Amino acid sequence: MATLAIIGQVLFGLYWLSNGINHFKNLGPMTGYASSKGVANPKLSVQIAGLLLLAGGLGILLGYQIWWAILALIVFLLLITFKMHNYWTVSDPQMKMMEQVQFMKNMALLGALLLLWTLPAWPYSLI
Repeated sequence: MATLAIIGQVLFGLYWLSNGINHFKNLGPMTGYASSKGVANPKLSVQIAGLLLLAGGLGILLGYQIWWAILALIVFLLLITFKMHNYWTVSDPQMKMMEQVQFMKNMALLGALLLLWTLPAWPYSLI
């Protein structure tokens, strides 16, 4: 069981970390997308989102300050999901389906984070 927990921790942490890196690597296109969704200060918003993802991903990956890491990711998902993936406002059927898939994925990730937050202790720290 310990091995599976560590593998899960590493995979989950790397997922968030890679998304955080992507926010900075693709800052231009992500800023354009955020702007198209009506986000105020889109460049700064993408950078803040990237920092939340990096902090959360590193915390989970390393098992360090795990509740703060989870909180950073919960904040990210709550700020992003309803604004960026509001499928109920999209009229094009293909775009609506894509946004709905992204919305539901984020809700599932939020559920996983909430479950992790209920753990009484984080048993496996890699540092």
